[in-house]
Amino acid sequence: MITSLANRDRGKGLPDLQPMPGADAKAVAALLAQCPAHAQTPLRDCPELAAGAGVARLSIKDERGRMGLGSFKALGAAYAIAREAAAVGGDLRQALKGRTYVTASAGNHGMSVAAGARIFGAAAVVYLSHAVPEGFARRLEAKGAQVVRAGADYEASMRGALAAAEANGWTLLSDSSWPGYVELPFRVMEGYRQMATEIVAQMKDDAHGVPSHVLLQAGVGGLAAALAAELRLCWGDAPQMIVVEPEVAPALIESIRAGQVVDTQGPDSAMGRLDCKTPSMLALADLARDADLFVTISETEAMAGAAAVADAGLTSTPSGAAGVAALLAGIEGIGPQAHVLCILSEGPEDA
Repeated sequence: MITSLANRDRGKGLPDLQPMPGADAKAVAALLAQCPAHAQTPLRDCPELAAGAGVARLSIKDERGRMGLGSFKALGAAYAIAREAAAVGGDLRQALKGRTYVTASAGNHGMSVAAGARIFGAAAVVYLSHAVPEGFARRLEAKGAQVVRAGADYEASMRGALAAAEANGWTLLSDSSWPGYVELPFRVMEGYRQMATEIVAQMKDDAHGVPSHVLLQAGVGGLAAALAAELRLCWGDAPQMIVVEPEVAPALIESIRAGQVVDTQGPDSAMGRLDCKTPSMLALADLARDADLFVTISETEAMAGAAAVADAGLTSTPSGAAGVAALLAGIEGIGPQAHVLCILSEGPEDA
């Protein structure tokens, strides 16, 4: 059952946790334009799913084919690594030779770290919890990453990655952030803004105008924060920005309720890439300013959403389809005249 919390800090953010300035979507686009693997992903009109949800229109940004890596995460860590390689200069293929990037991942972020490291001559070590499917481990190894299993959940794998970075002098490249660790996560989130740039361009000549509602699924919150921030810059206050989390991993909704970063507890979720019990500090700062509503969905609702997009020919996962799942479950205030934008954030786990 959907639970929701209106954001009392909308427009002003948290007084003790303000967004970092300086994100530049144009710089992201300029760097990506030099990458032969980069191509715009499709924005799909989905009338059957819209009818099932009882709304006028549903647009879905389909990230399953992003740069051949299977998810939107391709825009994040690989972009952050590319920035560091460009700063070194010379032969970019060897610019980061001798460097090792280490991260914790629920799957897709690790793929982006592995791909970026490989392109620019660096090594990658990815810590996975024992809950991450073996298919992700195999895909990471195929990209040249060393995979280390550590702990029962994402938080435990992050502790392993932190310890390895400190012990070996490696560069930690997380998609989350905390006090004292912000620069690389900021660049990861900056890379995600490319999705918003593409969406705005794809809707520019749309006779229906901008969407009335944007549903953004969240784990630590980087995707939701980056898109909400960039879409606000382009579209202003018109769309309702709605953040969707698993009810067993309500990191952002509880942090918004408390007005600060909080750790949450709960069982494992089938929404594996969203099963994060602590939010990114940077993402929370952005979302406190830009999001209108925070909602959580049940495991049953998430599975129903994944089944619905599969029936529509858009095979994904409960994580990838979480925004659609929330729409289908019913959110107060989204009526029959609504034009809703959702993100299909990843392909199937065994892709």
